[in-house]
Amino acid sequence: MAKKIRGLFLHFSGYLRAFDKISKNMKEGPMIDFSIQGIYPPSLQALVDSKVASRIHSKDATLYSFSEEAQQCAQEYMGWATLASEPPCSIEEIQSFADEMRAKGLKAVVLIGQGGSTQAPMTLTKFNKPDSSSVAFKTLDSVSPVRVRTIMSQCDPEHTLIIQSSKSGGTIEPSLVMKAVREVLAESLPEEEIPNHLVAITDPGSELEKRAREEGWAKLFLGEPTVGGRYSALSVFGLVPAALVGMDIASLIESACEAEALCASDDLDNPASNLAAFLFDTYERGRDKFSLFTPKRGRVLGLWIEQLVAESLGKNGYGILPNIEVDSLVLREDPKDRTVITYNTKTDLWDDRQNFNHALEFLDPAIPQMHFKVLNVEDLAAHFVMWEYAIAMVGYLMKVCPFDQPDVAAAKAEVLHILAEGACEPDFVQNGLAEVPIGKVEVHVSESLRDKVTEPSLDAVLRALFGSIESGDYFSFNAFLPFAGEGRREAIEEIRHTVASHYDVASCLEIGPRYLHSTGQLHKGGPNKGVFLILSADEPKDIEIDDPRARSLGELAKLKRLVILLFCLRVDVAVFTFIFLTILPSLFVRWLKHSRKWCMHEL
Repeated sequence: MAKKIRGLFLHFSGYLRAFDKISKNMKEGPMIDFSIQGIYPPSLQALVDSKVASRIHSKDATLYSFSEEAQQCAQEYMGWATLASEPPCSIEEIQSFADEMRAKGLKAVVLIGQGGSTQAPMTLTKFNKPDSSSVAFKTLDSVSPVRVRTIMSQCDPEHTLIIQSSKSGGTIEPSLVMKAVREVLAESLPEEEIPNHLVAITDPGSELEKRAREEGWAKLFLGEPTVGGRYSALSVFGLVPAALVGMDIASLIESACEAEALCASDDLDNPASNLAAFLFDTYERGRDKFSLFTPKRGRVLGLWIEQLVAESLGKNGYGILPNIEVDSLVLREDPKDRTVITYNTKTDLWDDRQNFNHALEFLDPAIPQMHFKVLNVEDLAAHFVMWEYAIAMVGYLMKVCPFDQPDVAAAKAEVLHILAEGACEPDFVQNGLAEVPIGKVEVHVSESLRDKVTEPSLDAVLRALFGSIESGDYFSFNAFLPFAGEGRREAIEEIRHTVASHYDVASCLEIGPRYLHSTGQLHKGGPNKGVFLILSADEPKDIEIDDPRARSLGELAKLKRLVILLFCLRVDVAVFTFIFLTILPSLFVRWLKHSRKWCMHEL
């Protein structure tokens, strides 16, 4: 037991030292009553006294009785709490299918999905990537025609499985992407063979289940309806892709089962309870954001944590912003609104690990910190359990239902409405960007920002947008772009951190449409502290789709980026790459230098 605690929950003393330091600077007195609570954070004892951990394990929905709706939702979606100890799916059946496919020469798996259907598989397979595996894993969580073509060009159709993963079976992006992928497969395979390369993972009764049965897909796996997407890492949604690329899923479940027993204990050393207390107690003191630092290999874990935290807690005006950072220098001084969580993960090179550890030395020690370590995929399964239990506990403490996502559902409905009725016209169109003749730039401005825009120009809009940033806000750069390499991401990161440094605020980079099913819940339903810039681009070669909802993937992508529109740029792709990689970052730096304070925060 002690070994498992040390493995899950490292360096708790760092958190305590930081708490102790900042508590002495608080006018209202110490944050932690050491005479009563010893070295433990304040809310930890409350979690233990109320037996919250064991009640979560027993699926006691009365924990969330602060509202009738929350309790009802909890009653319907707490199946995740015993996924490890009481798996609703057959581990043997999953493993047998995976072994059969690899024996037949499986070389690649392409997973089509959104949000919770993809985050855990991406985390598991990415983390396992350097280990021996003859099966490549690709994720299609984008409707970008460029992305679809790029992924499919890397696969041999004869030795590829396509997984459509969707709990509802009706999410529009995976449905239409699957149509596009089938068109690609039809170029190399006879029509009657295509179903032999298709796998469905969905909940019982969905349209996807019906279609897979009718067409005779290679395999159909049914999920557990009482497990929400972001809590489904250890269900068929996470285990099937893991098994197909060669992981020992029995070992994953064994590790998760040990962690489940630990995290379900009403004990002061429960790592999930300590993590929950850390997040909640710092949140209560105004630290409503946490920065996550990991070596490169572990950043995909950050994406999973990001969705779990943002989508579970960001609603009804409340929320904690998870912020995946890449540069520790942004926190050389304590901004007073953030905490830090670090993950030491398995790295490919010794110097990568040393550089990461050295970078953490620049963090201001006054910032409350927690440090974790995970070295293999089996440990990763234990951390899935710890975070799920912890966030369910934070929801209890915040009186926020951690199992619904009302604004994600609203966004899905809005997409269908826009597809049926058409998108709004831009506020204005500008030819060129500053002195650069890049072609047409369409600008959409949020209602709350329009009265602050002095003229119909990109420069004026950017000044108004950035001028609305206030202390305690966060800047979110939301990019709907055909990412086919690292260059564009690096350019976006430069802009993101330039804004964050200039205004001394947290910043995050969100990739569309992924974030609409993830952090989008927090952006729309959380506290009124977000300032958003949406950048998108038309793509040069579309993929036509025979579907009444959208004529092509490009049309769907264009409409999706308008769903939570606050500000949107669209530039001609013919010259887009050149501008984005070389000119756009410098233009942002220039705008920031010539503007003392530039936003609003309302969706």
